[in-house]
Amino acid sequence: MKTDVYLPASEKVWDLFVRCFHWTMVSCILLDYFVISDGELPHQILGYGATALVLSRIVWGFIGSETARFSDFFPTPSKLRHHFKAIRNGEHLYYKGHNPLGALMILTLLSLIIGLGVTGWMQTLDAFWGEEWLMLSHEILSHTLMVMVFIHVSAAIIMGKIERVKLIKAMVTGNKERY
Repeated sequence: MKTDVYLPASEKVWDLFVRCFHWTMVSCILLDYFVISDGELPHQILGYGATALVLSRIVWGFIGSETARFSDFFPTPSKLRHHFKAIRNGEHLYYKGHNPLGALMILTLLSLIIGLGVTGWMQTLDAFWGEEWLMLSHEILSHTLMVMVFIHVSAAIIMGKIERVKLIKAMVTGNKERY
């Protein structure tokens, strides 16, 4: 974590794996939620694909580049308190990768996708076939994921404007640029 003392005009932030993971996940989620009918084979394939992506991202969180590693951005209580204090004081702290709230959102999104993968898979098992609570859980997780995605995208746009950083572009090019 750095303060607003030195802000580079452009800085390499996201590696190719993180960017490919991100946009492939966006495609899986949007197709599964808005295009493909629930329960059909393509829905299941996209769901299992999204789950596999999350599992690969978890591995990358331990062996990947600096900003991809969980150790770089894991939102500990002290990091969250420090971040909230800075916000209350009108300070904008500089983080090369995710700020603590962004990190919390990433972990929430990854957890929701794993939950969807597990509940989706469970629905294919004889032991849980047709269980109403399981179908409802899967549906609630999917709607919750979409709400969190909306908050995530909105926060990236808003924080990008506040901090004068091209955050959306950074997930395409890998470079965090100021404007």
